[in-house]
Amino acid sequence: MRDPRLDRLARVLVTYATGIKPGQIVRLSGDPVALPLLEALYEEVLKAGAHPYLKVAPDAFNSIFFEAANDAQLRFVNPIALFEVEKIDASIGLWAETNTKALSRIDPKRQSLASAARKPILRTFMERAAKGDLRWCGTLFPTAASAQDAEMSLRQYEDFVFGAGHLDQPDPVAAWRRIEAAQQKVVDFLTGKKVIRFQTPKGTDLTVNVEGMRWINCCGHENFPDGEVFTGPNLQAADGGVNGVVHYSFPAVHHGREVHDVVLRFERGKVVEAHATKNEGFLSEMLDQDEGARSLGEIAIGTNYSIVEYTKNTLFDEKIGGTFHAAVGAGYPETGNRNESGLHWDMVCDLRTGGTITVDGTVISRDGKFVFPGWPGSGV
Repeated sequence: MRDPRLDRLARVLVTYATGIKPGQIVRLSGDPVALPLLEALYEEVLKAGAHPYLKVAPDAFNSIFFEAANDAQLRFVNPIALFEVEKIDASIGLWAETNTKALSRIDPKRQSLASAARKPILRTFMERAAKGDLRWCGTLFPTAASAQDAEMSLRQYEDFVFGAGHLDQPDPVAAWRRIEAAQQKVVDFLTGKKVIRFQTPKGTDLTVNVEGMRWINCCGHENFPDGEVFTGPNLQAADGGVNGVVHYSFPAVHHGREVHDVVLRFERGKVVEAHATKNEGFLSEMLDQDEGARSLGEIAIGTNYSIVEYTKNTLFDEKIGGTFHAAVGAGYPETGNRNESGLHWDMVCDLRTGGTITVDGTVISRDGKFVFPGWPGSGV
Protein backbone atom coordinates (compact mmCIF):
# COMPACT_ATOMS: atom_id res chain seq x y z
CA MET A 1 0.00 0.00 0.00
CA ARG A 2 1.30 3.43 -0.95
CA ASP A 3 2.16 5.86 1.83
CA PRO A 4 -0.89 8.18 1.99
CA ARG A 5 1.45 11.16 2.42
CA LEU A 6 2.62 10.57 -1.17
CA ASP A 7 -0.93 10.93 -2.45
CA ARG A 8 -1.31 14.10 -0.43
CA LEU A 9 1.99 15.41 -1.80
CA ALA A 10 0.95 14.60 -5.38
CA ARG A 11 -2.30 16.53 -4.95
CA VAL A 12 -0.45 19.54 -3.54
CA LEU A 13 2.10 19.50 -6.37
CA VAL A 14 -0.50 19.23 -9.15
CA THR A 15 -3.31 21.41 -7.80
CA TYR A 16 -1.38 24.01 -5.78
CA ALA A 17 2.32 24.09 -6.69
CA THR A 18 1.97 23.99 -10.47
CA GLY A 19 -1.78 24.55 -10.91
CA ILE A 20 -2.08 22.08 -13.77
CA LYS A 21 -4.84 22.88 -16.28
CA PRO A 22 -6.68 20.61 -18.76
CA GLY A 23 -4.82 20.02 -22.00
CA GLN A 24 -1.37 20.91 -20.69
CA ILE A 25 1.70 18.75 -21.31
CA VAL A 26 3.25 17.91 -17.95
CA ARG A 27 6.71 16.38 -17.69
CA LEU A 28 7.17 14.03 -14.72
CA SER A 29 10.80 13.05 -14.18
CA GLY A 30 12.71 11.03 -11.63
CA ASP A 31 14.69 7.91 -10.78
CA PRO A 32 12.83 4.57 -10.78
CA VAL A 33 13.23 4.44 -7.00
CA ALA A 34 10.66 7.27 -6.87
CA LEU A 35 8.05 5.21 -8.74
CA PRO A 36 5.47 5.35 -5.89
CA LEU A 37 5.38 9.16 -6.09
CA LEU A 38 5.56 9.16 -9.90
CA GLU A 39 2.51 6.88 -9.97
CA ALA A 40 0.60 9.20 -7.64
CA LEU A 41 1.56 12.23 -9.76
CA TYR A 42 0.61 10.46 -12.98
CA GLU A 43 -2.87 9.82 -11.58
CA GLU A 44 -3.28 13.40 -10.36
CA VAL A 45 -2.21 14.88 -13.71
CA LEU A 46 -4.77 12.69 -15.49
CA LYS A 47 -7.45 13.75 -12.99
CA ALA A 48 -6.58 17.37 -13.83
CA GLY A 49 -7.32 16.65 -17.51
CA ALA A 50 -3.70 17.19 -18.58
CA HIS A 51 -1.28 15.00 -20.55
CA PRO A 52 1.47 13.39 -18.44
CA TYR A 53 4.83 12.91 -20.13
CA LEU A 54 6.85 10.43 -18.09
CA LYS A 55 10.64 10.67 -18.10
CA VAL A 56 12.19 8.00 -15.87
CA ALA A 57 15.99 7.84 -15.84
CA PRO A 58 18.14 5.92 -13.36
CA ASP A 59 20.55 8.17 -11.47
CA ALA A 60 23.34 5.68 -12.23
CA PHE A 61 23.35 6.82 -15.88
CA ASN A 62 24.92 10.12 -14.79
CA SER A 63 28.08 8.43 -13.58
CA ILE A 64 28.20 6.25 -16.72
CA PHE A 65 27.98 9.39 -18.85
CA PHE A 66 30.79 11.21 -17.06
CA GLU A 67 33.02 8.13 -17.07
CA ALA A 68 32.51 7.13 -20.72
CA ALA A 69 31.70 10.30 -22.71
CA ASN A 70 34.35 12.03 -24.81
CA ASP A 71 34.77 15.81 -24.83
CA ALA A 72 32.46 16.26 -27.84
CA GLN A 73 29.75 14.28 -26.06
CA LEU A 74 30.23 16.29 -22.86
CA ARG A 75 29.79 19.53 -24.84
CA PHE A 76 26.82 18.26 -26.85
CA VAL A 77 23.61 20.27 -26.56
CA ASN A 78 20.87 17.72 -27.13
CA PRO A 79 18.28 19.27 -29.50
CA ILE A 80 15.62 16.91 -28.17
CA ALA A 81 16.21 18.16 -24.62
CA LEU A 82 16.00 21.74 -25.90
CA PHE A 83 12.81 20.97 -27.85
CA GLU A 84 11.36 19.43 -24.69
CA VAL A 85 11.79 22.58 -22.57
CA GLU A 86 10.38 24.63 -25.44
CA LYS A 87 7.17 22.56 -25.65
CA ILE A 88 6.17 21.35 -22.18
CA ASP A 89 3.71 23.46 -20.19
CA ALA A 90 4.81 22.22 -16.78
CA SER A 91 7.54 20.16 -15.18
CA ILE A 92 7.50 18.29 -11.89
CA GLY A 93 10.92 16.87 -11.12
CA LEU A 94 11.80 14.44 -8.36
CA TRP A 95 15.22 14.26 -6.75
CA ALA A 96 15.64 10.66 -5.64
CA GLU A 97 19.28 9.71 -5.30
CA THR A 98 20.34 6.16 -4.59
CA ASN A 99 24.01 7.14 -4.22
CA THR A 100 24.64 10.78 -3.33
CA LYS A 101 28.41 10.32 -3.75
CA ALA A 102 28.32 8.66 -7.19
CA LEU A 103 30.05 11.59 -8.90
CA SER A 104 32.61 12.32 -6.19
CA ARG A 105 35.54 10.91 -8.18
CA ILE A 106 34.62 12.37 -11.55
CA ASP A 107 37.14 14.86 -12.94
CA PRO A 108 35.71 18.35 -12.21
CA LYS A 109 36.78 19.50 -15.69
CA ARG A 110 34.42 16.97 -17.23
CA GLN A 111 31.57 18.13 -15.03
CA SER A 112 32.37 21.73 -15.92
CA LEU A 113 32.18 20.99 -19.67
CA ALA A 114 28.81 19.28 -19.33
CA SER A 115 27.46 22.01 -17.05
CA ALA A 116 28.47 24.75 -19.51
CA ALA A 117 26.74 22.82 -22.33
CA ARG A 118 23.46 23.00 -20.41
CA LYS A 119 23.39 26.79 -20.64
CA PRO A 120 21.03 27.08 -23.67
CA ILE A 121 18.62 24.59 -22.10
CA LEU A 122 18.74 26.32 -18.71
CA ARG A 123 18.33 29.73 -20.35
CA THR A 124 15.24 28.62 -22.28
CA PHE A 125 13.77 27.00 -19.18
CA MET A 126 14.28 30.11 -17.04
CA GLU A 127 13.04 32.53 -19.68
CA ARG A 128 9.84 30.57 -20.24
CA ALA A 129 9.32 30.26 -16.49
CA ALA A 130 9.82 34.02 -16.06
CA LYS A 131 7.15 34.71 -18.69
CA GLY A 132 4.72 32.31 -17.04
CA ASP A 133 4.78 30.00 -20.07
CA LEU A 134 6.26 27.13 -18.05
CA ARG A 135 5.25 26.12 -14.55
CA TRP A 136 7.70 23.97 -12.64
CA CYS A 137 8.30 22.43 -9.28
CA GLY A 138 11.02 20.23 -7.86
CA THR A 139 10.67 18.04 -4.80
CA LEU A 140 12.48 15.20 -3.08
CA PHE A 141 11.50 11.57 -2.75
CA PRO A 142 13.06 10.22 0.46
CA THR A 143 15.69 7.54 -0.17
CA ALA A 144 18.04 5.62 2.08
CA ALA A 145 21.00 7.48 0.55
CA SER A 146 19.59 10.90 1.45
CA ALA A 147 18.61 9.65 4.91
CA GLN A 148 22.18 8.48 5.43
CA ASP A 149 23.54 11.91 4.46
CA ALA A 150 21.18 13.46 7.01
CA GLU A 151 22.31 10.88 9.62
CA MET A 152 18.77 9.59 10.05
CA SER A 153 16.93 6.34 9.56
CA LEU A 154 14.75 6.23 6.45
CA ARG A 155 11.64 6.43 8.59
CA GLN A 156 12.97 9.45 10.48
CA TYR A 157 13.96 11.10 7.22
CA GLU A 158 10.52 10.53 5.69
CA ASP A 159 8.97 12.24 8.71
CA PHE A 160 11.44 15.11 8.31
CA VAL A 161 10.72 15.53 4.58
CA PHE A 162 6.94 15.36 4.86
CA GLY A 163 6.93 17.54 7.99
CA ALA A 164 8.95 20.25 6.21
CA GLY A 165 6.19 20.36 3.59
CA HIS A 166 3.44 20.48 6.24
CA LEU A 167 2.00 17.29 4.78
CA ASP A 168 1.32 16.14 8.34
CA GLN A 169 -1.35 18.84 8.62
CA PRO A 170 -5.01 18.21 7.70
CA ASP A 171 -4.90 20.88 4.97
CA PRO A 172 -1.34 21.45 3.67
CA VAL A 173 -2.51 23.99 1.07
CA ALA A 174 -4.10 26.14 3.78
CA ALA A 175 -0.84 25.99 5.72
CA TRP A 176 1.10 27.20 2.70
CA ARG A 177 -1.43 29.99 2.11
CA ARG A 178 -0.72 31.24 5.66
CA ILE A 179 3.01 31.03 5.01
CA GLU A 180 2.54 32.92 1.75
CA ALA A 181 0.79 35.76 3.61
CA ALA A 182 3.54 36.01 6.24
CA GLN A 183 6.32 35.96 3.62
CA GLN A 184 4.51 38.59 1.58
CA LYS A 185 5.06 41.03 4.45
CA VAL A 186 8.81 40.51 4.01
CA VAL A 187 8.54 40.95 0.23
CA ASP A 188 6.46 44.11 0.61
CA PHE A 189 9.03 45.60 2.99
CA LEU A 190 11.98 44.72 0.74
CA THR A 191 10.36 45.98 -2.46
CA GLY A 192 11.88 49.31 -3.46
CA LYS A 193 14.82 49.00 -1.06
CA LYS A 194 18.37 49.56 -2.31
CA VAL A 195 20.98 47.76 -0.25
CA ILE A 196 20.86 44.60 1.86
CA ARG A 197 23.80 43.68 4.11
CA PHE A 198 24.50 40.32 5.77
CA GLN A 199 26.90 40.07 8.71
CA THR A 200 27.96 37.24 11.02
CA PRO A 201 30.51 36.94 13.85
CA LYS A 202 32.46 34.43 11.71
CA GLY A 203 33.50 37.06 9.19
CA THR A 204 30.66 37.36 6.69
CA ASP A 205 30.10 40.95 5.61
CA LEU A 206 28.32 40.94 2.27
CA THR A 207 26.62 43.94 0.69
CA VAL A 208 24.17 43.37 -2.17
CA ASN A 209 22.66 46.11 -4.31
CA VAL A 210 19.01 45.17 -5.00
CA GLU A 211 17.81 48.52 -6.32
CA GLY A 212 15.19 48.05 -9.02
CA MET A 213 15.07 44.28 -8.55
CA ARG A 214 11.94 42.21 -7.91
CA TRP A 215 11.57 40.10 -4.76
CA ILE A 216 9.83 36.72 -5.12
CA ASN A 217 7.68 35.02 -2.47
CA CYS A 218 8.54 31.30 -2.57
CA CYS A 219 5.68 29.47 -0.91
CA GLY A 220 5.60 26.02 -2.51
CA HIS A 221 5.24 26.74 -6.22
CA GLU A 222 8.74 26.10 -7.61
CA ASN A 223 10.34 24.12 -4.79
CA PHE A 224 8.50 21.87 -2.41
CA PRO A 225 8.92 22.16 0.46
CA ASP A 226 9.60 25.86 0.20
CA GLY A 227 10.16 28.80 2.45
CA GLU A 228 12.28 31.70 1.19
CA VAL A 229 12.11 35.15 -0.34
CA PHE A 230 14.66 35.90 -3.04
CA THR A 231 15.81 38.30 -5.68
CA GLY A 232 18.90 38.84 -7.81
CA PRO A 233 21.58 41.49 -7.33
CA ASN A 234 21.63 44.48 -9.64
CA LEU A 235 24.83 43.61 -11.51
CA GLN A 236 24.47 46.76 -13.64
CA ALA A 237 24.72 49.04 -10.60
CA ALA A 238 27.67 51.41 -10.32
CA ASP A 239 29.13 49.29 -7.50
CA GLY A 240 28.79 46.08 -9.52
CA GLY A 241 25.97 44.79 -7.33
CA VAL A 242 27.86 42.58 -4.88
CA ASN A 243 30.81 43.39 -2.63
CA GLY A 244 32.36 41.85 0.45
CA VAL A 245 33.03 38.42 1.92
CA VAL A 246 30.79 35.49 2.78
CA HIS A 247 31.87 32.57 4.98
CA TYR A 248 29.37 29.81 4.25
CA SER A 249 28.33 27.85 7.32
CA PHE A 250 27.59 24.43 5.84
CA PRO A 251 29.34 22.26 3.25
CA ALA A 252 28.25 23.33 -0.24
CA VAL A 253 27.04 20.27 -2.16
CA HIS A 254 27.05 20.17 -5.96
CA HIS A 255 26.87 17.09 -8.19
CA GLY A 256 27.20 14.98 -5.05
CA ARG A 257 30.53 16.57 -4.10
CA GLU A 258 30.93 18.34 -0.76
CA VAL A 259 32.99 21.52 -0.58
CA HIS A 260 33.77 22.49 3.01
CA ASP A 261 34.29 25.90 4.62
CA VAL A 262 33.69 27.89 1.44
CA VAL A 263 34.78 31.53 1.58
CA LEU A 264 34.03 33.80 -1.38
CA ARG A 265 35.15 37.40 -1.76
CA PHE A 266 33.23 39.58 -4.19
CA GLU A 267 34.34 42.77 -5.87
CA ARG A 268 32.01 44.64 -8.20
CA GLY A 269 29.74 41.64 -8.62
CA LYS A 270 32.38 38.99 -9.30
CA VAL A 271 34.04 36.32 -7.17
CA VAL A 272 37.70 37.39 -7.02
CA GLU A 273 38.81 34.92 -4.34
CA ALA A 274 37.46 31.45 -3.55
CA HIS A 275 38.75 29.21 -0.79
CA ALA A 276 37.70 25.91 0.77
CA THR A 277 39.27 23.37 3.11
CA LYS A 278 37.98 20.43 1.05
CA ASN A 279 37.53 20.19 -2.73
CA GLU A 280 38.79 23.71 -3.42
CA GLY A 281 39.86 22.57 -6.89
CA PHE A 282 36.31 21.50 -7.71
CA LEU A 283 35.02 24.86 -6.49
CA SER A 284 37.44 26.68 -8.81
CA GLU A 285 36.54 24.50 -11.79
CA MET A 286 32.83 25.21 -11.34
CA LEU A 287 33.44 28.97 -11.00
CA ASP A 288 35.60 29.01 -14.14
CA GLN A 289 33.25 27.02 -16.39
CA ASP A 290 31.86 30.10 -18.19
CA GLU A 291 31.77 33.88 -18.01
CA GLY A 292 28.72 34.08 -15.75
CA ALA A 293 29.71 31.49 -13.17
CA ARG A 294 31.61 33.94 -10.95
CA SER A 295 28.70 36.38 -10.74
CA LEU A 296 25.94 36.15 -8.17
CA GLY A 297 22.59 35.16 -9.67
CA GLU A 298 20.45 35.00 -6.54
CA ILE A 299 20.32 36.31 -2.99
CA ALA A 300 17.70 34.84 -0.65
CA ILE A 301 16.52 34.63 2.95
CA GLY A 302 15.42 31.25 4.37
CA THR A 303 12.04 31.43 6.11
CA ASN A 304 10.96 27.82 6.81
CA TYR A 305 11.20 27.57 10.59
CA SER A 306 9.98 23.96 10.44
CA ILE A 307 13.44 23.10 9.09
CA VAL A 308 16.02 23.53 11.83
CA GLU A 309 18.92 21.24 10.92
CA TYR A 310 21.40 20.83 8.10
CA THR A 311 20.90 17.62 6.09
CA LYS A 312 23.33 18.00 3.14
CA ASN A 313 20.44 18.59 0.76
CA THR A 314 20.15 22.09 -0.67
CA LEU A 315 16.38 21.83 -1.18
CA PHE A 316 15.97 21.84 2.59
CA ASP A 317 19.15 23.54 3.77
CA GLU A 318 18.58 26.77 1.82
CA LYS A 319 15.11 27.07 3.39
CA ILE A 320 16.25 26.82 7.04
CA GLY A 321 14.60 29.67 8.94
CA GLY A 322 17.30 32.05 10.09
CA THR A 323 19.72 31.60 7.18
CA PHE A 324 20.48 33.29 3.90
CA HIS A 325 21.83 31.78 0.72
CA ALA A 326 23.60 33.25 -2.27
CA ALA A 327 23.82 31.38 -5.57
CA VAL A 328 26.71 31.83 -7.98
CA GLY A 329 25.84 31.46 -11.64
CA ALA A 330 22.54 31.81 -13.48
CA GLY A 331 20.03 34.33 -12.26
CA TYR A 332 16.25 34.21 -12.49
CA PRO A 333 15.05 36.65 -15.17
CA GLU A 334 11.81 37.33 -13.26
CA THR A 335 13.88 39.11 -10.60
CA GLY A 336 15.53 41.38 -13.14
CA ASN A 337 18.86 39.54 -12.91
CA ARG A 338 19.79 38.11 -16.32
CA ASN A 339 23.16 36.59 -15.52
CA GLU A 340 23.64 33.53 -17.73
CA SER A 341 25.65 30.45 -16.83
CA GLY A 342 25.48 26.68 -16.89
CA LEU A 343 25.96 26.89 -13.12
CA HIS A 344 23.45 27.69 -10.39
CA TRP A 345 24.94 26.75 -7.02
CA ASP A 346 23.21 27.73 -3.79
CA MET A 347 25.39 28.03 -0.70
CA VAL A 348 23.99 28.62 2.78
CA CYS A 349 25.11 30.92 5.59
CA ASP A 350 23.69 30.61 9.13
CA LEU A 351 22.54 33.77 10.91
CA ARG A 352 21.25 32.13 14.08
CA THR A 353 24.32 32.75 16.22
CA GLY A 354 24.81 36.49 16.12
CA GLY A 355 24.05 37.29 12.48
CA THR A 356 22.15 40.32 11.23
CA ILE A 357 20.37 41.42 8.07
CA THR A 358 20.34 45.17 7.52
CA VAL A 359 18.26 46.83 4.80
CA ASP A 360 18.97 50.46 3.95
CA GLY A 361 20.30 50.94 7.47
CA THR A 362 17.44 49.14 9.28
CA VAL A 363 18.07 45.80 11.00
CA ILE A 364 15.29 43.39 10.00
CA SER A 365 16.76 40.16 11.38
CA ARG A 366 18.90 39.43 14.41
CA ASP A 367 20.15 35.98 15.47
CA GLY A 368 18.12 34.45 12.65
CA LYS A 369 14.81 35.92 13.79
CA PHE A 370 12.87 38.70 12.12
CA VAL A 371 12.31 41.71 14.37
CA PHE A 372 8.83 42.55 13.07
CA PRO A 373 5.64 40.76 14.26
CA GLY A 374 3.62 38.78 11.75
CA TRP A 375 6.70 37.86 9.71
CA PRO A 376 7.76 34.19 9.30
CA GLY A 377 8.75 32.46 12.53
CA SER A 378 6.57 34.68 14.69
CA GLY A 379 3.83 32.16 15.39
CA VAL A 380 2.43 31.73 11.87
